[in-house]
Amino acid sequence: MAAATAVVTPSGLDDGVSRSRGEGAGEMVVERGPGAAYHMFVVMEDLVEKLKLLRYEEEFLRKNNMKPPSRHYFALPTNPGEQFYMFCTLAAWLINKAGRPFEQPQEYDDPNATVSNILSELRSFGRTADFPPSKLKSGYGEHICYVLDCLAEEALKYIGFTWKRPTYPVEELEEETVPVDDAELTLNKVDEDFVEEETDNEENFIDLNVLKAQTFRLDMNESAKQEDILESTTDAAEWSLEVERVLPQLKVTIRTDNKDWRVHVDQMHQHKSGIESALKETKGFLDKLHSEISRTLEKIGSREKYINNQLEHLVQEYRAAQAQLSEARERYQQGNGGVTERTRLLSEVTEELEKVKQEMEEKGSSMTDGAPLVKIKQSLTKLKQETVQMDIRIGVVEHTLLQSKLKEKSNMTRDMHATIIPESTIGSY
Repeated sequence: MAAATAVVTPSGLDDGVSRSRGEGAGEMVVERGPGAAYHMFVVMEDLVEKLKLLRYEEEFLRKNNMKPPSRHYFALPTNPGEQFYMFCTLAAWLINKAGRPFEQPQEYDDPNATVSNILSELRSFGRTADFPPSKLKSGYGEHICYVLDCLAEEALKYIGFTWKRPTYPVEELEEETVPVDDAELTLNKVDEDFVEEETDNEENFIDLNVLKAQTFRLDMNESAKQEDILESTTDAAEWSLEVERVLPQLKVTIRTDNKDWRVHVDQMHQHKSGIESALKETKGFLDKLHSEISRTLEKIGSREKYINNQLEHLVQEYRAAQAQLSEARERYQQGNGGVTERTRLLSEVTEELEKVKQEMEEKGSSMTDGAPLVKIKQSLTKLKQETVQMDIRIGVVEHTLLQSKLKEKSNMTRDMHATIIPESTIGSY
C-alpha cells in the first residue's frame, strides 16, 4: 500500500528511493500520511513471509508447542499478555537465528529488562529504535512489527538468503472468443457474411427462375428476359436511405489481443516515463521536507535533553518518594495483616466472655432465688406427713397382727383345755 509511506507518489516511492521486497519493509515512518494506520498490516504480512523462509513453523512453533499466528497477529489487540510473551520468545529466537546468543525469556521475567535487552540487540545490528521501551510492552502495534521485521531481515542476512528476480511461467496462448459488437465487425465475420449473402442470392435466383418458369410463357425470347432482368425499379432516395442505414455495419476493425507482451512492454515504458517525470517534480519537495524534518528532530532532541537536565533532581525526588511510598505500603500491608489477626482473636475472646457471663448470671439467679428452698420445705413437710401416716398404718398393722396372734393363742389354749377336761371327767365316773 503506497499510502502507508511518508509521501505518496504515483509509483509508490518513499523519500525518492525505490524499495524492493524485503528491503526496508519495516522502516519507521517519519511523516504520518492518511494510510499510515494500515502500514503495520503490510509490515506484518511481510514478516509472516520472512518467518516462513526461516522455517519458523518447524524450528519455533513445534518446539515451543505454539499455534501459528495469523497474518495480522501483532497488528491488532487480542490478548496483550499472550501477545507480549509471543513477541519476546519470537524476538529471542530471531536474535539467535541472526548469530547472537540470547537467552530465551521466561513467563515470570521482568518485562522492562526483557524489552531493554531486545532493543539493545536491535541497536547492535545498526538499526534505529527512536521510541520508548514502553511501546513494546503492549504486545501489539507498529513498533512490535518494526522490531520483529528488522530482526527477521538480520536473520535472513545471516543465513545468506538473497531476494532474486521472479521467474514467470510461460503461458500458452489460448484462443479467446471475442464478443461480436453490432457496430463493429471483424474480418472473419465480414467474410462469413459475404459467403452467406452469395449463397442466399443463389438460392433466391433459383427460386425466381422457378417462379418465372411457372408464370411467364415458354415462347418469350431471350432479349425480353434480359430487358426484364436489367431493368431497375428501385427508387434512388430509398437506395440512399438504405445505404446510410447499413453503413455503420460495414465498418471493419481489427482488435488487439490483451495478452500480447508487446502491449505490456509499451505500457511499462509509458509508466516508467510518467514515474520519472513525477519523480523530478517531487524530488525537490521531498528533499525540502526531509531537511525540515531533520531540523525539527534535532530541535526536539535538544529540547528533550534540556528538559531532562532541568528536571533531573525532580525525577530523583520522585523516585525517592516512590520508594518511600512502596515501603509505607508494605508496612501498611503488614500492619493490616496483624490487625486482622488480632481482631479475630478479640472476637473469639469476646465470645468466650459472653458465655462465662451467661453462666454466671444463671448461677447467680439460681442462688438468690428462694423458690427452690420453699419447694424443699414443702417437700420435707409432705415427707413428714407421709411418715406419720405410715407410722399410723404400721401401728394398726402391728395391732392387727398382735390381736390375731393373741386370738390364735387363746384358741389353741382353749382347744387344749377342751381335750384335757373330758378325760378327767371320764375317770371320775
